[in-house]
Amino acid sequence: MGSHARDGGVNFCVFSQRATRMELCLFDAAGTTELQRLDLFGPHDGVFHGFLPGAAPGLVYGLRVHGPYEPHAGHRFNPHKLLLDPNAREIVGQFEWRAEHHGYTLGHADGPFSMDTRDNATTALKARVAVPGTLASGSFNAPRYAPADLVLYEVHVKGFSKRLPGIPAAQQGTYAGLAHPASIAHFKKLGVTTLSLLPVQYCIDEPHLPSRGLRNYWGYNTLGFFCPDPRLAEAGADPAAVTAEFRQMVSTLHANGLEVVLDVVYNHTPEGNECGPTLSFRGLDNSSWYRLEPEARAKSENLTGCGNTLRVEHPRVTQFVLDSLRYWVQEMGVDGFRFDLAPVLGRTSHGFDPQAAFFTALRQDPVLAKVHLISEPWDAGPNGYQVGRFPGRFLDWNDKFRDTVRGYWLQQGGVTRGELAKRFSASSDLFHHGQRRPSASVNFISVHDGFTLLDMVSYSRKHNHANAEDNRDGRDG
Repeated sequence: MGSHARDGGVNFCVFSQRATRMELCLFDAAGTTELQRLDLFGPHDGVFHGFLPGAAPGLVYGLRVHGPYEPHAGHRFNPHKLLLDPNAREIVGQFEWRAEHHGYTLGHADGPFSMDTRDNATTALKARVAVPGTLASGSFNAPRYAPADLVLYEVHVKGFSKRLPGIPAAQQGTYAGLAHPASIAHFKKLGVTTLSLLPVQYCIDEPHLPSRGLRNYWGYNTLGFFCPDPRLAEAGADPAAVTAEFRQMVSTLHANGLEVVLDVVYNHTPEGNECGPTLSFRGLDNSSWYRLEPEARAKSENLTGCGNTLRVEHPRVTQFVLDSLRYWVQEMGVDGFRFDLAPVLGRTSHGFDPQAAFFTALRQDPVLAKVHLISEPWDAGPNGYQVGRFPGRFLDWNDKFRDTVRGYWLQQGGVTRGELAKRFSASSDLFHHGQRRPSASVNFISVHDGFTLLDMVSYSRKHNHANAEDNRDGRDG
């Protein structure tokens, strides 16, 4: 899927099960002027496709998708909105929240049931055809640590490399900074084996942040699932240079005996609920890409707390997620993934199922069967707490270990020595399902949710007032 340069041109392939027509829109290099529109062939088994002779890497494009605009039935096709190819390897433009990015007219009496006919192409994000990848996972000389030997260190690329002494100013807050000798020396001093990077895929800010002068620092709002976040690259880097910098970071870390695991967010997108914008997935095929309320299909099902939920049980969405994961392993060199709100990936119409189609496909994939798979084993939906119930090779975050150790350490909650011993003995009460090994429990005390270790022994309550969220954001401990 997506765009791929081939001998003599570029091949395009885009999924939409219910669209009736799809236009490929070509732009100048800056992505500001539309030059040509071409109809893609299809749909054939829900796929629109076409080969453009003479095209080459660097071509900038977007999509216009035609079909029924019937919000009550879950269909929100609107050809006035230029859409980003969800499989884009490179993204062009600087996103700004504007009213015309919505498929409906803001302020209209009919709300999200109205249709906005303004064209947003000038300010919409576009895809750029990438040079075909030439690197495979074997080229990175990756270390391979067994699950029982992992010492994970959760790292925010910007936060870590911005403050560490010894990193040149130009590389502070960047992928290059994370792979700087000063960073590597610090990691080795700690004795870690594996860096668990907080989200590094292309994300955008939530709509309420810019007006407050704020940015999405953490990255849990992914739009480009095949693109490294350009905000974490050296200043001025174009999309191809961002990718190259990321690859070099991985290669350097591997050469120094460090694995790289990515925190990934395949549970929702920045398009939000039914009142959100139409940037990509919603306009391509809302009812295929997203879970909708069964009795009110105009509404998005919100199992994530972020407004929408990707419909991973759909075969084409499963394919999309697997393609993205495989890309990060084969062409970017990473060693595994930590899945945010992971129960979403295994939800069916009957709730969470450890034998869901996504997990079966993941287990059978010859590339992904060899990498680390780590779950955040809870989501915001019914019966969302699934610690110890993930299948096969998954390792699960163990929040019971966190709470028990903290409680014992700080003498809170009446934690007994017996409870502490249980957590240090692999939490068999949680991980007895499916005869899982002791190494299936990822034991942690502090992560990005809540207090740092220093905060934990310094404060009795959070102080996040500078975030302009009335101190409501973040865990209370």
